Amino acid sequence: MRAKGKITKWNDEKGFGFIKPLAGGKEVFIHISEFSNRNRRPQFDELVTYTLSTDKQGRSRAVHATIPGDKQKKKVNQNRGLFSIILSVIFLVIVSVMALTGRIFPMILAVYLGASLLAYFMYAMDKSAAQRGGWRISESTLHLVSLVGGWPGALVAQQKLRHKSKKQSFRFVFWITVALNCSVFVWTLTPNGSAMLHTFINSYYKG
Repeated sequence: MRAKGKITKWNDEKGFGFIKPLAGGKEVFIHISEFSNRNRRPQFDELVTYTLSTDKQGRSRAVHATIPGDKQKKKVNQNRGLFSIILSVIFLVIVSVMALTGRIFPMILAVYLGASLLAYFMYAMDKSAAQRGGWRISESTLHLVSLVGGWPGALVAQQKLRHKSKKQSFRFVFWITVALNCSVFVWTLTPNGSAMLHTFINSYYKG
């Protein structure tokens, strides 16, 4: 039987809290894993619909909880995630075609592919560390990898791994790195940019 209540206590760091049933009675324990949309963090005094259950010790707890608007927001997030993955794939396909047709140096494609793989691996490591309380990879390092060309892999990792996809401050800086990287890429397609890149690559190989 479904019941409704309001969140009266919530420890976001530990991921649990208590619900006060609207029908009255004792507060009910709830864990973050019981929410249908785990990407949305519960807030104090927020209305919750749940199913009442008991744990192994016979204590009351809420399961299969939802917050009004979860389904709609979840659909929006899914569409946004799909767009991010498609954007990454399209960009890498464009770079690949340009490299194969001689429009850009093959090294540029290699940088994007290598940095993207590295970014995905780093996001996976950071999420694993966050779950077990281990050493974390700094956000500045993740942004640096995105800036040098790893942002397609980072975008895929954010959506597939559900990591760093909700923190607004991180996302803001991340999209700045994407804009800067794309600006430099477009600049390399101009006569001046292409000439400078050609000179740099030649000096690199000679060195």
